[in-house]
Amino acid sequence: MRVWIWIPVVLGSAMLFTGCRGVGDKQPETAKPAVVPAAPAPTTPAPPATPAPPATPAAAAEIEFDPANPPPGYRNCHRNHCHHEDGRVASYAQVMQEMGATKIKGAAAPKEPPMAPPDVAAPPADAEKTASGLASKVLTGGMGQTRPGPTSVVQVHYTGWTTDGKAFDSSVARGQPAQFPLNRVIPGWTEGLQLMVEGEERRFWIPEELAYKGQQGRPQGMLVFDVELIKIVQP
Repeated sequence: MRVWIWIPVVLGSAMLFTGCRGVGDKQPETAKPAVVPAAPAPTTPAPPATPAPPATPAAAAEIEFDPANPPPGYRNCHRNHCHHEDGRVASYAQVMQEMGATKIKGAAAPKEPPMAPPDVAAPPADAEKTASGLASKVLTGGMGQTRPGPTSVVQVHYTGWTTDGKAFDSSVARGQPAQFPLNRVIPGWTEGLQLMVEGEERRFWIPEELAYKGQQGRPQGMLVFDVELIKIVQP
């Protein structure tokens, strides 16, 4: 007769918990992450060097026009124009262009109108008179031989006064000659300028009927003008 005896077998805990380690067991080394080098900081490129400015050439000597000492060929200069020895008249601008000048010696601010002449109130006894009543007197003789016609274009300097001595218009004060056709001015001018030659300066006493004829806003009464005929621009 066989007798079976059951003997319990206790298995080691190592067989059941393979993941446990004893106190004295050596710890496996943990893999260290790879060291990634830092990216280099972005650099700003240096700006290109600014080229040195070119050397400034030495300034040429500035040519100055002196009306008190006219350039060769001109006998005298005044009122913004010069009279040439050959009889022609040139503005300061034209003379300066011929010389290559860039400035006028002693150039000043615009002038005050010339003072009224002592005979502004009435024409003197020695004034010439025309049939229309226009009175005039030559102040400076001209060098020209030709007189303008009733439709000629002329270049002039002038100042106008009322008989109480008040200046109401002056190209001399503006520093710039005036230019206009003689059929587009007051009748006294149309008639009077035809009596003149280039370079001549004359004073006119123009009756109201030959001036503005009492128009509102215009100088009233007889008017007095000093006029210099610089040039007949168009005969």
